Amino acid sequence: MPVGARVLNRRFVQQQKKLIVPVFIARLAHAVVRTMATSNSTATTTTDPGPGDAYALALERLAQLQSNRAVTSLFDRPPSDPSVDPNALAVPEMLAWLRRAGYTPQSLAASGLRCVHVAGTKGKGSVSAFVASILQQSLAQPGGGDGRRRRRRVVGLYTSPHVVSVRERLVIDGAPLPPAVFARDAELAGPATKPFYFRFLTLVAAHAFAAEGVTDAVVECGIGGEHDATAALLADPALVTAAVVTQLGVDHVAMLGDAVDKIAWHKAGVFKPGRKGFTVRPPTEAAAEVLRARAREKGAEALVVLGDDEVEAWEGVDGARLRGPFQKKNMALAAAAAREHLLRTGAALDGRFGTDGWALADMPEAFRRGLREASLRARGEVVADDDAGIEWHVDGAHTDDSLAGVGRWFRDRTGAGDGDGAVTVLLFNQQDRNPGPLLRALLASPGAPSFDHAVFARNEEASAAGGDLSVQRALADAMKAIRPEAQTAVYDAVRPAVEHVRRIAARAKQDRRPCKVLVTGSFHLAGPVLKAIGQEEP
Repeated sequence: MPVGARVLNRRFVQQQKKLIVPVFIARLAHAVVRTMATSNSTATTTTDPGPGDAYALALERLAQLQSNRAVTSLFDRPPSDPSVDPNALAVPEMLAWLRRAGYTPQSLAASGLRCVHVAGTKGKGSVSAFVASILQQSLAQPGGGDGRRRRRRVVGLYTSPHVVSVRERLVIDGAPLPPAVFARDAELAGPATKPFYFRFLTLVAAHAFAAEGVTDAVVECGIGGEHDATAALLADPALVTAAVVTQLGVDHVAMLGDAVDKIAWHKAGVFKPGRKGFTVRPPTEAAAEVLRARAREKGAEALVVLGDDEVEAWEGVDGARLRGPFQKKNMALAAAAAREHLLRTGAALDGRFGTDGWALADMPEAFRRGLREASLRARGEVVADDDAGIEWHVDGAHTDDSLAGVGRWFRDRTGAGDGDGAVTVLLFNQQDRNPGPLLRALLASPGAPSFDHAVFARNEEASAAGGDLSVQRALADAMKAIRPEAQTAVYDAVRPAVEHVRRIAARAKQDRRPCKVLVTGSFHLAGPVLKAIGQEEP
């Protein structure tokens, strides 16, 4: 472990001795989970479970934390005191939690950690995964051609949301944190002394990066950028090598605003003094001007805008695991940011790619390999069930533009609507946003697929009494209006919906026809579906 990380861990343990209830346990040998008093009890017991039990208990207690939805819902109604901006309190509160955990942005910077910070409306998870994969491929060799020994560089990735396992959010050198390590780094003692869910996991990321000796990391914002928990984590500009704003759109209106230019202001909060910002062409000139103004305000070295023509002229990378025509722009943005990070951290890039006159076509094989190998759950994920004759296409798209892109991707892959003989099924839900316009974006955009069946289900894995099906029934009505030829069905949970799809596939198989399914509309739907079809966490 690097010396800086050991110093941070000693400071962390010393800090914990001063706390009434610890936030983390920094023991590296094994997981220790303390059962502590809740507000209804003063008894305290200590157990020493095995790694599997510790992980299960960590997940159980993690689920007790205040959810992200509970926090974002605070913005759905006018504040009791209009003079108080809840957003403005976020970073100071997060810095206080970070200090309580034994860290500061300055101590993380002193450890040698350097990060790419990624914000945006669409594609920020994919861009983050691409950057991390490029860094891992480019830094795979600890030594150089001159024979000198160099410190091994460890690549970390922090993204959200997770789809099947919370460990997806924290990846070290291409692998999610093992269950025992996650339980060690995320010791919980009930919700009373913890920040809400996303902030807590951001603290877990800080500790995991220090404990595992991470030197190079990619950190994805949760919501926005200016007031995001990750902005507190990376408040010291020395931590950041490059800032990225991916494609912009309208989302999280209550927190970020109802227009793209307002949302651009928040996303541009990741820009740092003396560092380059990277983005693609914004959808409006107003949003572009906001990004330029914010870059000046933040003292950024430059704002690099990748033009559409430049991206289209590039041949791209074939055979990528993250699929879809929209990924080409994400790949280009990731390559630019990864290049900047490597140069700022002392890596050598050969040929024209290491000069100011570089172009996307000049990228080395390590970059191309990184773009091909990058993966992220429920982003263009394809699962084949040959025995059942089903090909599942799973994507957590949940904005109008993203859903339109996913529809084109599904049609391009499957020929849905081209009369190729396959039975096509849509499995869709969106519980938190107005779902009707999102369904129309999927079905009515140019190049949209057609479906023989449409199934609408709540996100819960199993049926439970009292589930409100008004959203699903409204979606079925909308489907009948847009595509009257499609047969619709409504379910109160994912598992019975998946069984319905399997019955459709069984009938199709009798007719020697494959069944191709698109699962989309929400990550909260994608996760339970992946579990239901046997894609459990590793």
